[in-house]
Amino acid sequence: MDKDSPVGTGFSYGKTTEAFRSSDLSQTHHAHLFLRKWLIDHPEFISNPFYVAGDSYSGITVPVLTQQIDKGNEEGIKPLINLQGYLIGNPVTGSDGNFAIPFAHGMGLISDELYQSLKENCRGEYIDIDPSNAACLKDVEAYDNCTDGLYENYILEPLCKFASPKPQKMVGTERRSRTLYMKSHQEELLISESEIPALGCRSYGYMLSRYWANDPNVRTALGIKPGSIGEWQRCNYDLPYDENVHNSVEYHAILSNKGYRSLIYSGDHDLIVPFLSTQAWIRSLNYSIVDDWRPWVVNGQVGGYTRTYSNRMTFATVKGGGHTAPEYKPEECFAMFQRWIDFEAV
Repeated sequence: MDKDSPVGTGFSYGKTTEAFRSSDLSQTHHAHLFLRKWLIDHPEFISNPFYVAGDSYSGITVPVLTQQIDKGNEEGIKPLINLQGYLIGNPVTGSDGNFAIPFAHGMGLISDELYQSLKENCRGEYIDIDPSNAACLKDVEAYDNCTDGLYENYILEPLCKFASPKPQKMVGTERRSRTLYMKSHQEELLISESEIPALGCRSYGYMLSRYWANDPNVRTALGIKPGSIGEWQRCNYDLPYDENVHNSVEYHAILSNKGYRSLIYSGDHDLIVPFLSTQAWIRSLNYSIVDDWRPWVVNGQVGGYTRTYSNRMTFATVKGGGHTAPEYKPEECFAMFQRWIDFEAV
């Protein structure tokens, strides 16, 4: 199941200005309330195994929501939810930014010499750079010049017009901070012909989704009350939203200690949340390895690589996948999910 969350996204809305205000914690609280109320209305699903899932910024909210469900079960809130675990793809955790440069080097996007200089001058810190560290700032500028022409979600695809809506260009260290997920918004007007993405661009489909969702017949079919909400936007950057969970790794540790299963996967061509950053925070949990690094196969071909830990956590890369891996490699990701949900080795 899904809901438009936080309030103000999709076709959801608040009746007052205050109702539109949201945060990591309030969003997950509302989702938790919605879930239990939904199960009251659909009791036939109460006994089903339940997993929480998401991609990208959901790396912050999914583990928080999972913990809230667990806590609600412990407090005896009815109906009890048959919580089994969670899965997240290319997840933001709050400690991701410093891995873009090592990833870029590994992918051949910057030279060995620039990478060595970055390591020496910045000493591993590429986000909160000391303004007096001129050598580091110069190297980071050189890095930006090398990568500015890339589509960071999936470095193999062309960089296309964003289409709906148009975020302001992020520059310097801002490009690698969490603002990548909550970018500033420029008011969207009707898309002019010069702003339409090329037909081969992924963002062309994103643009079409806006026309589909705002078709009167579609809105009627979805039960959207006339006058309740304005034009649908794929990305609404005007929401008053507080990022009040600054790091989600501690939630993973808590959930693992309670025995919940987890599948953490990474499209391996994502420059926004590189697989290196995901591997790093998983490694920081200090769990022993029970099934070491190996390829996993779909239709006789390598779909990616995987490793399983003693805390019932499985990590997997999706070969050729981007920031939202199922969007780029649906067959491989479905096979990975199906095996994991069936308690088989990925």
